[in-house]
Amino acid sequence: MESRSFSEITSETDEAASFQIENCVVFSVFIEKSSSILGELKDNKLMDTAPIRKSMESFETELRRAKALMGRVNNNSRQPSKKQIEETTHDLGRSLGLVLFASHDVPIDGKENIEALRKEMMSARFDSCSESEFANDAETEKTEDTEQTEQTGETEIEEEIVGDEVTLNIDDVVLQVKYGNDDEFQSSLSVLNMLIRDNTVTSEWVSEEGVIPILFNRLGSSKPNNRITIIKILRRLASQNDENKEKMADPVGLTTLVKSLARNLEEQREAVGLLLSLSDVSAARRRIGRIQGCIIVLVAILNGDDPVASGDAGTLLNALSSNTQNALHMAEAGYFKPLVQYLKEGSDMSKILMATALSRMELTDQFKASLGSDGAIKPLVKMFQGGKLEAKLSSLSALQNLSSLKENIQRLITTGIVSSLLQLLFSVTSVLMTLREPASAILAKIAESESVLVKQDVAQQMLSLLNLSSPVIQHHLLQALNSIATHESASKVRTKMKENGAIQLLLPFLTENKTKIRTGALDLIYTLSKDLSEELAEILGETHVNILINILSSGVSEREKASAVGILCNLPVNDKKATDILKKANLLPILIPILSSSLNNSIALNVQPSGEHCGLTHSFYGCLLTRNYNEILLNKGNPKRRGGFVFLILRMPFVKFMTVIARSKGTFCLVKAGAISPMIQILESNERGSDEAVLGAVATLLQDEIWENGSNYIVKMSGVQTILKVLEQGTVKAQEKALWILERIFRVEAHREEYGESAQVVLIDMAQTGDPKLKSMTGKVLVQLELLQPQSSYF
Repeated sequence: MESRSFSEITSETDEAASFQIENCVVFSVFIEKSSSILGELKDNKLMDTAPIRKSMESFETELRRAKALMGRVNNNSRQPSKKQIEETTHDLGRSLGLVLFASHDVPIDGKENIEALRKEMMSARFDSCSESEFANDAETEKTEDTEQTEQTGETEIEEEIVGDEVTLNIDDVVLQVKYGNDDEFQSSLSVLNMLIRDNTVTSEWVSEEGVIPILFNRLGSSKPNNRITIIKILRRLASQNDENKEKMADPVGLTTLVKSLARNLEEQREAVGLLLSLSDVSAARRRIGRIQGCIIVLVAILNGDDPVASGDAGTLLNALSSNTQNALHMAEAGYFKPLVQYLKEGSDMSKILMATALSRMELTDQFKASLGSDGAIKPLVKMFQGGKLEAKLSSLSALQNLSSLKENIQRLITTGIVSSLLQLLFSVTSVLMTLREPASAILAKIAESESVLVKQDVAQQMLSLLNLSSPVIQHHLLQALNSIATHESASKVRTKMKENGAIQLLLPFLTENKTKIRTGALDLIYTLSKDLSEELAEILGETHVNILINILSSGVSEREKASAVGILCNLPVNDKKATDILKKANLLPILIPILSSSLNNSIALNVQPSGEHCGLTHSFYGCLLTRNYNEILLNKGNPKRRGGFVFLILRMPFVKFMTVIARSKGTFCLVKAGAISPMIQILESNERGSDEAVLGAVATLLQDEIWENGSNYIVKMSGVQTILKVLEQGTVKAQEKALWILERIFRVEAHREEYGESAQVVLIDMAQTGDPKLKSMTGKVLVQLELLQPQSSYF
């Protein structure tokens, strides 16, 4: 061994002594401050509770140990090592912490200073240059050891007794956590929380004492504040090591923890955080997903207002979504991102599983919108276009479920799926036949968007498929064709359809037994017949005209009757052959009950003439055509969306008007058929769209030599007040017709006397503020009522 000089040994000894003096000074200060705090705490009468007394006894014991250790330094007896001083200081800090936690509800002066001292003692580090702080020679050291044998033995016995007392106190904490009443449990929880936070107890102790199962056992029956503390302790323990996490993966404990997700916000936040931490363990992750209601609550938290809980819930859901069943449960709860991710990147079987589930879900419009915005459409289309049969079928069914939302229709069109769907419908491959029905249903939805018109000849292709398809597909194709034909920008498409014989192709469907197909055909023929003139009668022929009339008198739906009336109204007015067919069929008595029935169902009628109004003294042709009739009947009870059913006035030659009732050989006219009363009811409604047409029909009673009888009949039916209502609220054209009618009615003095006073207010207002176009007509009526002179400057 290399020998050292006397000066080197002396230098080393001096340095060690210097370190030891500094350590002792710091240690002495800690003892002095602790003694002062203990005295103040004892004087506080509020500290006189069992938990606080125990914690103070523990603090006092640690303080005695520290003083005993310091006494050895002062008496020049065997000097304590750096380690002894450091451990004693830390123990003193821990025991002071116990006092603080036990008295957390008690007001204490200078509590912040006490907490600062505790932290300082817990973090204290005592340095020395070597383990042999004093380089005494062996003989001196041996002598001192001999002299201090008795004193050292007594100190060691005292330390052992004190150590047993501290150990007993920690054991008491565990017992109170396990069996204590509410007050004891709350106090012991606080102490336990501090012990674990400050690493006073080891992981081995936590495991040996069964702390984790004890805490989970008390979690379900504890008060809210205690539950929060328990979960916080469990989170600390989970952060320490994976072994603790695995112990928390017990199914019963996890089920209890999941219940905290549905409680107050703080408890919810802590519970989500703990579950997220435990999700690192595969067994825990698997069991969490299986707990009933867990995923639903997590999705609700994800959509909640707490950013911390929401973020943790999202991360946890993503972790749980590694299991496909969990991803499906999330979708059922309205969280679709994991499902969409499987559609994009999952295995073929996973994609089929997700698409199949999606096709069977009852989706709200909000859910459909979420799926569309999350990107579900594109991967489903990709599955349909490139997958095998099972993938095609599941993806088409899913797309059919999503296509009922307008926003998703546009997303579908942008994927270029229309061509693929048409190609499938033209396919004769037997294995693909099962795909044709969902494909046609999707086409029907896509056709609701005008964007489908970008695809050229799509309507013609659908028409060519009609006679080659099953009834279900025919229904969907007719839906699609009706949507396409009614688009405002589809005039060229309609023209091309008519040129290619679309109506002739559709006529056989008028006798179809299946209502949906028959209705679809009627709707489409009506739409296409609007722009036809002379050729319509020739296309229909007497056979199909009679079929349409039979539809009106049969027990079919109101929608079918509306379309049939519309087609008949589109027949050219000057076609004598068509007129003879209608007259022969005695059509008017069939139509009037339909009108009355519509009125009884509170359907406001909006009639629009298609043909000239002629007097009852000669042959007249009139057809009051429906406008948007199909929409009206589908929206009964909604006056804002009612358009118009019309009834068809029989095209017939009038013979003579007898008394008040018009008669003609073998048939009826408007009056006999009872049409005037429902017309007046139309005018009484708040819907003004039908005024012009109804007044045009009523005006036919006031022409030529029958005007007086017509006036009397209108007065008898209480029609004057409704005509005045049109003057107040109607359009300019409707007001013009109303003025024309009033002028004829007021030619009769009795009518002027009865209604002149009520009419003059409306007429004067019109003269002052009305449309200039009506000035002359308004003036004529005012002259009749002697409110203006014929040569008045008004004219």
